[in-house]
Amino acid sequence: MKLEELKSPPGANKRVKRVGRGPGSGHGKTSTRGHKGQKARSGGGVRPGFEGGQMPLQRRIPKRGFTNIFKKEYAIVNIRDLNSFENGSEINPEVLLNAGLINSTKDGVKILGDGELEKKLTVRAHKISRQAEEKITARGGRVEVI
Repeated sequence: MKLEELKSPPGANKRVKRVGRGPGSGHGKTSTRGHKGQKARSGGGVRPGFEGGQMPLQRRIPKRGFTNIFKKEYAIVNIRDLNSFENGSEINPEVLLNAGLINSTKDGVKILGDGELEKKLTVRAHKISRQAEEKITARGGRVEVI
């Protein structure tokens, strides 16, 4: 089989509907919009979510809860991810960003204690969980909160 021998299956290629190109096209005059009515007018139609006067779904569904607009979102890094660094190195948000462990610092960086740490490191972050702090200091490392 050659590239020039490839053919699309029957029915795959349909003709384009060219509306408003005269009566011979079969789509002339009203251009497939029918006669009069809201949808036949230029700029006509209803807004998104409009259900013909019926109470829209967005208003039928119960609203619950509260969204705190002042909520802080932290970039999370687990202890096991810090094993990729060399022994005795200092880790801060910039180093984590350059290493690709976080995409952005968001409102700060939080170190969590998931996994095991095999190296002695100095970790500087905005927040550190108690478990992570214990694992870092157990290896002889240091923890600093920015």
